[in-house]
Formats: sequence, C-alpha cells, structure tokens
Amino acid sequence: MATATVTVEEAAAVAAPLESGPARSVAARNDKPAPAPVQAAPAAEPRASRAGEWLGAIVRAVLPPVIGLALLVGLWHLGTMNGGGLPSPAKTWNAAVVLFSDPFYQAGPNDQGIGWNVLSSLQRVGIGFGIAALVGIPAGFMLGRFAVLSQMMNPIISLLRPVSPLAWLPIGLLVFQRADPAATWTIFICSIWPMILNTAQGVTRVPQDYLNVARVLNLSEWKVFTKILFPAVLPYMLTGIRLSIGTAWLVIVAAEMLTGGVGIGFWVWDEWNNLKVEHIIIAIFVIGTVGLILEQALMLIARRFNYESR
Repeated sequence: MATATVTVEEAAAVAAPLESGPARSVAARNDKPAPAPVQAAPAAEPRASRAGEWLGAIVRAVLPPVIGLALLVGLWHLGTMNGGGLPSPAKTWNAAVVLFSDPFYQAGPNDQGIGWNVLSSLQRVGIGFGIAALVGIPAGFMLGRFAVLSQMMNPIISLLRPVSPLAWLPIGLLVFQRADPAATWTIFICSIWPMILNTAQGVTRVPQDYLNVARVLNLSEWKVFTKILFPAVLPYMLTGIRLSIGTAWLVIVAAEMLTGGVGIGFWVWDEWNNLKVEHIIIAIFVIGTVGLILEQALMLIARRFNYESR
C-alpha cells in the first residue's frame, strides 16, 4: 500500500485559505491589545477642596472678630500700663477665674454668685417682656387692622414712647410699693412699644387684594387673622420682639441699680461700693454676652419664619 507524502509547501498552501477565513478574523480580533482601564478620579481631591472651602469660610468668619477682640484687649492693656484706677486685662482675667469657679454660691439673701444674679435678672426680663408681648402684639394687630383706632392711639404712643425708662420706675414704686414688681413694670412699659409699632406696620403692609378676596369669600375675622394676617405679619412681629428684648435687657440693669435686691444690675452697684472695679468690667462682658445670645436666638427664629426670603 502506497503512503501519501505531503511536503511542507503543500501543507502551507492548504492552511492558507483557512487562515484567511472567519477563524483568522477572530484570532486577529483576539490579538488586539486590550483597552486600558478607565481610572476613576481620586475621591480625595474633591474632599480636599471641600475641606479647604470650609476651612476658608471658618477663617473668614472667625478671624475678623478675633482680631477685633485682640485689638480691644491691646488698647485696654496700653491704657492701664501707667497705672490708674482701671484694672489691667491680666488682673481682670484672674478675678474672672476666681469668680466663675463658683458662680452659683449663696451665702445670704443678697450675697450670691454672679450666676444667680444673671438668672434673677433674666426672670424679671422674662416676666415683663412676656406681659408686654401678650399686650403689645394684639394691640399692634388691632391698630393695623382698624384705621380709626390707629388714629386714636398714635398721639398717645408718640407721647409716651420717647420717655426715658428710669422715668417710669418711680411710677412703679408708687403703684406697687415694692422694688421687684416696679422693675418688672419698667421693663414692660419700655419693651411694649417696638412690638406694637412693628406689628401694626406689618398689618398695614398686607396687600389689599388679599383682604378683598377674604371679603368676597365672606371669611370671618378669625379666618382673616389666622390665614392671611398672621403669616404675612410674622416677620415684622419677630423684628419687634427682637428690638424689645434688647430694650428690656438694657433697662433691667439700670432699674436694678436703683431698686436694689438681687440681679446683675444690683451686683454691679454693690461691687462698685466694694471698690472691685475688675468685677464691674466682668459684669459688663457678661451683660453684653447675655444680650448678644438673646438677640441672636431671636434672629435665628426670625429667619426661620421669614417666608419672604424663601
């Protein structure tokens, strides 16, 4: 039996057509280099940029007040370098450390820590301010709603509003015969005017079209108040409240200096009689800090309910 002999050239000739077909195209596709994987951008860079923005915003918000306070302390230090009655910042700081180490001690009726005195003043402010709000805000709505009533009361308000707070204190002593309600009366009469005037101004700023629609729909006065007037007047009312709380906290210090008893105003006067001027300076910073906290808290509430800015 004869065997077939296949040369190398003949094998190459037979394999050439097969390689040129679909198998060759598939192999050629498989031989292509794989595309490079797409690398995601590192997440650290956006986080770092956001952290840098936050840090810059914090620096811009904190640095100017810190520089201002440092400048104040520096001028204070320069003013006390040559002696005099004003204590230095270091002496005042040491007195503050001792004072705030036990701010709520109580050794007697009129001998107590600065913390109790601040709380006593805040209590008087809260009572007088609360009564002023209960009276002043409804009065403002009525004055803004009814023009005849506004014309009747405007001369009285214009006459009484510029009166000094301390001028009302003897009236309170005469009526109540006691110092504590007299101080509360002074806070009430001095903090009521901003609430009346701002609330009345807000009522007059309500668009007349809203009230015309309410009249067409035959809404009751209560519906007009709750659905139309109150939401529109709320920002004005909160502005009046913010101004009133500043006035109340300002008045209580002077009233307590004259009436005595307990409170931050009486404490300041008592420390003056004891010739502790550094305690008076500490009380000034405490009064300013408490007033700032009260005002900022009311500003946050006002921004929360300011629908016009949304």
